[in-house]
Amino acid sequence: MRTLLTLYRKEIRAFFLSPFGWVVLAFVAIMQGISLSTSMKALGDAPIRESLVYITFHTPNFWFYFLFIFPLITMRLFAEEERTGTLETLLTAPVRTWQLVSSKFLAAFSFYLLLWIPALVHFQLFGTLTDIAAPFTLGSLLGAAVIIALMGFFFTAVGCLASAMTSSQIIAGILTIGLLVIHYFLGYVPVIWGESFRASGIFHYLSCQEHLQFFTKGLIDSRPIVYYSTMAIFTLFLTHLVVDFRRWKQ
Repeated sequence: MRTLLTLYRKEIRAFFLSPFGWVVLAFVAIMQGISLSTSMKALGDAPIRESLVYITFHTPNFWFYFLFIFPLITMRLFAEEERTGTLETLLTAPVRTWQLVSSKFLAAFSFYLLLWIPALVHFQLFGTLTDIAAPFTLGSLLGAAVIIALMGFFFTAVGCLASAMTSSQIIAGILTIGLLVIHYFLGYVPVIWGESFRASGIFHYLSCQEHLQFFTKGLIDSRPIVYYSTMAIFTLFLTHLVVDFRRWKQ
C-alpha cells in the first residue's frame, strides 16, 4: 500500500507541477461557465419545464468538451513514460503491475473529479448571488454529480488502456476519443433504427445520453452504476495485461 501511495502522489503532482494540468483545468472551467450561461439565457428567454442542472448538461457544447477531457488527462500516462524511457525503469523496479496501473488511474481520476469543482461552485453561487430560488433541486444536482463521476470512472480507464497500448501521446489521444465517440453514438442506434429490433434494449442500457438524462432529473438507477463500474474494472484489467506483457518483454 505504501508503494501505491508513493506512486499515486508522484502521478497527481505531475498534473499540478506542469502548465498543462492548469490549462486543462482553465479550459474545462470556462466551458462549464459557458454551458451554465447558455442554460440561464434559455431559461430567461422562455419557460422550460426542466431544471437548470438538466439544461446545463444538455447544452450542445457539453458533450464536446466532456469527451475531450479524457484524452487530455490520460494520453501521457503510459505513452510519455515509454517515450522518455522511464517506463522501462518502472517495469524493472520492484513495483507490481497492478500498483503501477492503479496509481496512474487513480491520479487521473482524482484530477478529473477536481475539474468539476468549478461547476459545483457555479450552481452554489446562483442561490447566493440572487434573491430568487435556485431553479434546480438538490436531487438533480446530486444525480448529475453521481453520473459524471461514474462516466468518468469508465472513460478514464479507457484512456489508460489507450495510453498503455502506444508510445505516442497523439495516437493515444486519438484512440481514446475514437473509442468514446463510438460509445457515445451507440446510444443513437435505437433512434436511427427504431425500437423494432430485439437488441434495442441493449443500446438503451449502453446509452450515456439516457443515463445523463435520468440522473440529472434526480432519478438514480442502479443499472448504470453496475455498468460503468464493471466496465471500468474490466478495462483496467486489460490495461494490466498490456503493461504486464511489456514487463515480461523487458
